[in-house]
Amino acid sequence: MKPTEDIPVLAPKNSMAFHFEDIEWLPLFSGVHHELFHINRLEEYRSKLKFPLPPHRKTVYDFVFLKRGFSKRSKGLNHYTFGEGEFFFLPPYQITTHEFMSEDVEGYFCHFDAQLFRTGFFQVSLDAFSFLQFLAPPLVKIPVAAQKPILNSLERLENLYSQANKGDTELISVYLLSLLLEVKKYVVYEVNTTQSTSALHVTQQFKNALMQEIYRKQTVAEYADILNVTPNHLNKCVKACTHKTAQDLLNEMLILEAKSLLKYSTLQIAEIAVKLCNQTPSNFARFFKSQTGVSPKQYLQLD
Repeated sequence: MKPTEDIPVLAPKNSMAFHFEDIEWLPLFSGVHHELFHINRLEEYRSKLKFPLPPHRKTVYDFVFLKRGFSKRSKGLNHYTFGEGEFFFLPPYQITTHEFMSEDVEGYFCHFDAQLFRTGFFQVSLDAFSFLQFLAPPLVKIPVAAQKPILNSLERLENLYSQANKGDTELISVYLLSLLLEVKKYVVYEVNTTQSTSALHVTQQFKNALMQEIYRKQTVAEYADILNVTPNHLNKCVKACTHKTAQDLLNEMLILEAKSLLKYSTLQIAEIAVKLCNQTPSNFARFFKSQTGVSPKQYLQLD
């Protein structure tokens, strides 16, 4: 895996060149839907992928579902191996690496933009799907007896996508929503549902803003401005839903980004201090150690 100066953020239009080794061989994916939605069978393109894929982010949601074989992929700094009957979900702007996929793999890759659910005759918030959120575990295991409706939805989505008919966008959103609702039945980890819908919405919007703005904004007040709430209200919502303060979540995001840059980029510690926190190296080192118990240099020496 070759370190880069920075971790690229990939929009759908440039993700294909990033993923496929041979730039001259690029699949003719549908130009009609591709920015909002894409789906393909893994077995059709596995031989064109060269693993491991370097660290990157995407501007869209994506998932992998395996019918056969196994794969290894990361979400943030956590690495997961998954296999037959499992989904791996990734939200936008989350750092990921795709380390391996077995040669006998069968299944689906899909990406979609949240905008797909904000057009047409209905609007859906993806906040209701915990497995699509930034801090949630990415894996969902589907029992064998329950896989038929899942596969039916995936096959229908594949057929709609291949038709490249702009009028099918609403149908795609309906079948994708149906798929997500089916998957939701098999989420085994608990999600806090005792708090008000308003507090949960503000908290999720805060997390989404952190993912997108962490390099430009480093104070709770700035994020409160983005969300059009007061810092005090933002803090109350976050604390009610997570038992942490808004500053705690902001610090966690800063540390995750710092660790990712230390591990995956070629930037020096002093450069990371300026890029991420606009701090001197010594202040950045003190902040990093206060949050992790080790200095940036010591972290680099860890495996």
